[in-house]
Amino acid sequence: MTIRICVSILPSNIDEALSLIGKAEKHKPDFIEVRLDCIKEQERMADIISCTKIPLIATNRTQECQGKFSGSEAERRQILLKAARSGFEYVDIELHASKLREFVGSLRQLNVKPIISFHDFNQTPSQQKMKEVLERELAEGAEICKIVTTAKKVGDNLTVLKFLHKASEKAKVVCFAMGPFGKPSRLLSPLFGGFFTIASLAHGGETAPGQMTIQELRTAYQALGAQ
Repeated sequence: MTIRICVSILPSNIDEALSLIGKAEKHKPDFIEVRLDCIKEQERMADIISCTKIPLIATNRTQECQGKFSGSEAERRQILLKAARSGFEYVDIELHASKLREFVGSLRQLNVKPIISFHDFNQTPSQQKMKEVLERELAEGAEICKIVTTAKKVGDNLTVLKFLHKASEKAKVVCFAMGPFGKPSRLLSPLFGGFFTIASLAHGGETAPGQMTIQELRTAYQALGAQ
């Protein structure tokens, strides 16, 4: 069992990104997800890479996916490809994105590992539905399959974790439920085979509902004897 934590940050510009990454480094996360939704200074993208040795994930979420990017789809992809060329190790792209296989191929040519993500902002679907999503992500060439649901009740955590326990035997999977009811799955997902779980750097810096801070996760894993 390996516990890996990814800290997700949502900076408004490159300078804030460098500052937040510096703060995150003190907690020694395994990955840092840099949400590029608000960053306009593409010419300084390489500055982010040069400031840390921690593997970086580039993500650019649209408002449709509860992100903040408001430009065109072409502009969004261009930013992600700029991040890939600048040295980001991973790029996150949604399963529903058009011409997905072509984009994933471009990432592979740049030696960047694609994370293909699926989000259900309304519910936690059945294990069968999540299995179908996983198979689609693998078919599209995912290095890491990300399946994130929304917990409407505590029992949804069991659905997610049962699915993850089996799915992690065949792929690298990041899977948990969002929202206040989903916190148990965020905490427990690495114990059930999740490739990593996602944390915020501090209270007020959450990039999705229900995120715990990296310090809260570290404390909990220590109490569980898992880290």
